[in-house]
Amino acid sequence: MIGSETVRFLAGKGFLTVGVDNNMRKEFFGPEASTEWRRRELEAQIANYQHRDVDIRDQPAIEAIFSEFGSDLELIVHAAAQPSHDWAAGDPRTDFTVNANGTLVLLEATRKYCPQARFIFTSTNKVYGSNPNQLPLDESESRWELEVQHPFYEHGIDETMSVDRTMHSLFGVSKLAADALVQEYGRYFGMNTVCFRCGCLTGPGHSGAMFHGFLSYLMKCAVAGDHYTIFGYQGKQVRDNLHSYDLVNMFWHYYLNPRPGEIYNAGGGRDRACSVLEAIALCEKTCGNSLNVSYSDENRVGDHIWYISDTRRFRRHFPDWDYSYNLQQTAEEIHRSVCGRQENR
Repeated sequence: MIGSETVRFLAGKGFLTVGVDNNMRKEFFGPEASTEWRRRELEAQIANYQHRDVDIRDQPAIEAIFSEFGSDLELIVHAAAQPSHDWAAGDPRTDFTVNANGTLVLLEATRKYCPQARFIFTSTNKVYGSNPNQLPLDESESRWELEVQHPFYEHGIDETMSVDRTMHSLFGVSKLAADALVQEYGRYFGMNTVCFRCGCLTGPGHSGAMFHGFLSYLMKCAVAGDHYTIFGYQGKQVRDNLHSYDLVNMFWHYYLNPRPGEIYNAGGGRDRACSVLEAIALCEKTCGNSLNVSYSDENRVGDHIWYISDTRRFRRHFPDWDYSYNLQQTAEEIHRSVCGRQENR
């Protein structure tokens, strides 16, 4: 989703873009999560796009791509990952090699062939582990909410939250390792690297699956009449939702004025936050169908009960950036995309 959104954004700016994706998402989550439809769409619609079916762990293959373009490479957006807590627990080795080792391969190729380039890493709020779940929360009818007097209440969680003394899940550990690597290449080597610690990313380009792509998968279930399971916390866990375009626009502002080794929390903020129950109501309203929902008391390991991103640090550094999508607009775009894919089957 983020890769394809980046391609469209940069192609619109006149860039030649090269996509590196071997569709491991299909291996992780099954045929429904395949990114092939998006790749074909990009190749058909964007003349200045090239696709490379390469695994980011394959150092010789990655170096061949970087060597081909050399110092002409201006921007690397690293959005490749194994993105699921649940999947990581079943195969920690693959999870770590994709998320951590793959990031090292890309960083080293950047340092060797185009050290002046901007290197953008899509990290995750899961680097904070379960620390957000230690925040004092109140329960309402439809959501958990942070106590009003808490410093994070108005704007959300900022970058001062600790990444230590907490359970991350194995996925969180592999992403934290990559996050630290990206920071270090900025601070130690002086490269233009940045970590965007993302909340719930969403948009029409998402191939949502049960274990990843919350809002997209929820809308897919609503449209198709498929069953949806709520896992734990009474369905009142809160996530802030950031449209993929708004995240890529953050990347663009960083590209224009890079700051080596930076970290930024990136999410939809309080105005784009909703609980699972509220998201179900939003999807039902948007598509006009009632969802087939059941509830499991067992929450997912590593799931945050309440997480809203404070983006003020990024806004201070890049005051010209702002959101383009609210939650309703995002849901409507996802709905149109899901319906279009259903019709084209």
